[in-house]
Amino acid sequence: MSRTPSEDRAHWERTADRMLLAVRPYATGRHALINLPGVPSHSGPWSDGLEGFARTFLMAAFRLAGADGKDPHDLAGWYASGLAAGTDPANPERWPTFAECNQAKVEAASVALALHETRPWIWDRLDDQVRQQVLDWLAPMVGDPMPGNNWIWFQGVTEAFARTVNGSWRQQDLDRTIALTDGWYAGEGWYSDGLTGGEHRNFDHYNGWAMHLYPLWFCRILGDAAPPGLLDRYRARLHRFLEDQRLLIGANGSPLIQGRSLTYRHAALAPLWTGALFDATPLAPGETRAIASRMLDHFTDHGATDEHGLLTLGWHRPHRGVLQVYSGPASPYWASKGFIGLALPPDHPVWTQQATELAVEQSDFTRTLKAPGWLVSGTASDGVVRVVNHGGDHADPARPHTDDPCYARFAYSTHTAPETPGDPTAGPGGCPETGPLDNAVVLIDAAGRASHRRPVTRISADGATAVSRSRAHWPADARWDPFGGPDTPYTLGPWITVGSALRGSVEVRAVRVDPASDDGAEPGTTLRMGGWALAVDPAQEPATGSDPVTARIGGAGGLVSLVIGVQGLAGADVVRSEDSNALGAASATPVLHTTGPVTHGTAYIALVHLGGTDPAALPHITTGNDGATLVAEAVWPDGTRDTIRLPAPDGAHPLWKDHHRA
Repeated sequence: MSRTPSEDRAHWERTADRMLLAVRPYATGRHALINLPGVPSHSGPWSDGLEGFARTFLMAAFRLAGADGKDPHDLAGWYASGLAAGTDPANPERWPTFAECNQAKVEAASVALALHETRPWIWDRLDDQVRQQVLDWLAPMVGDPMPGNNWIWFQGVTEAFARTVNGSWRQQDLDRTIALTDGWYAGEGWYSDGLTGGEHRNFDHYNGWAMHLYPLWFCRILGDAAPPGLLDRYRARLHRFLEDQRLLIGANGSPLIQGRSLTYRHAALAPLWTGALFDATPLAPGETRAIASRMLDHFTDHGATDEHGLLTLGWHRPHRGVLQVYSGPASPYWASKGFIGLALPPDHPVWTQQATELAVEQSDFTRTLKAPGWLVSGTASDGVVRVVNHGGDHADPARPHTDDPCYARFAYSTHTAPETPGDPTAGPGGCPETGPLDNAVVLIDAAGRASHRRPVTRISADGATAVSRSRAHWPADARWDPFGGPDTPYTLGPWITVGSALRGSVEVRAVRVDPASDDGAEPGTTLRMGGWALAVDPAQEPATGSDPVTARIGGAGGLVSLVIGVQGLAGADVVRSEDSNALGAASATPVLHTTGPVTHGTAYIALVHLGGTDPAALPHITTGNDGATLVAEAVWPDGTRDTIRLPAPDGAHPLWKDHHRA
């Protein structure tokens, strides 16, 4: 990025204008519905049309606010017309009510927030009848028992706005929203997006673009009417989170490719811009803009918009594997939250100071993020940020789940995407039955199917090491979703305990497998350990070796994915896939496996590498026992030592006797 600060803001403004003008041909006559082309969400085309209006209205609001109402494209008039038609019960373009469409509650929050930000240019200029129509459409939000996740803030923001314009609101709703949010705070800047099984298990981008964003805007809307001390509490939490988030951006500008709703893309910038707007950030203004502009260019340069200028359903390209059933043609426009920076005036320091290097460009780092249970490593030589995941799986611990690739894998990065084959939004058969592959530790049954991991039990996360345990199981229906997948018959297998030590580009991954009293797996299962999946040239030849046992691939952008067997894994392979990766049409994953049935109570160890080159040096691994605990010690080239301890299951884990078996 070689733009000056003033050129950079102009670039952002032009990008927003292009995106807003691109959707206009798809609007109904009075602009109330924007019906973008594509496969409808499960809520249907009517809801999707409202989504198209509300989410682009949010971008228009930030654009207008930062320009102090200067409006060469008549954004205010265009969206005011849609407001009047959409909230008129007699208009053919009317919006669905909350009773008719649950998703309308989500979009109401965008409408309310946008109306607040553009009040001098839109709300204050609407006639009394239209203002009353808007309030009547929002009113049924009052008293609604919203789901126990970020949805409570759609109610909170909507009622906060209504309160400021003499609409309907209820103190009990606002109090409940604040109290639930405090209960979901997991510490050190991290929220779980609601509780699953009464636990903090839901860690993803919603922490930033919902759980930090909406509480602060709630206070902004209420102003002096906000509860005393609430703004400071939310500001302090965001400040702490941004200490971590700045580390989770690659030098390529990509956020971490993990979690649901990845098609929202630029929305990952929402907490960074919000931190600048609310003076709740540890980042220098130049670093905030550097991250933001790097990310904007990343998605622009990798084809996030199509030939018509519309955001597509995917990441770098259209790809249904990263979607959810609620994803529709207008869903990607939650990316509007990534344009919050335009609400800051041109003379704000983020728009005047020189851009700085990103954290991963300044130096290597290793961190443990205790709330989500992640080990993090960034390397300046290649700009890659890696996360090893022994925590949030977005799964209820009370029952087994199909693995969602965006939550259940052992590792995620800013330069790779998990394999997401098939279409999880389709009906039965929409996802292949072969099971998890990349960054997975699985048992392979006689039919060649891989076991699933969720739910995960955390055992430890300290220093550069973490350990977790799960119960191998084979679901009859392999479809996934972030909320657990279908309640399907399954076969239970052994316990799998996995420990990791992460430094630089290399993870030491140690595994033990132990029998369970109600193990239903057939004898003879083999163990397979997958490395990082890369988008590749289909003509490229991968490499495997036997001394030591290795599997290696080189991918797009010069990346190298390599797995090296240290103990117990005598077989190596590279698995090729088509249309199963958000970063490219062809992908490949290096894997290691046992050449015979897995042995219980034995350590299996591999080195898993992702980097811009092959690793210059590798850790030395020794193994032993401490009673029933298997111990692996890694001595790194600089002399640093890490110890991974794999305890035997203690029998206190759930057996899920109340759930049906295959």
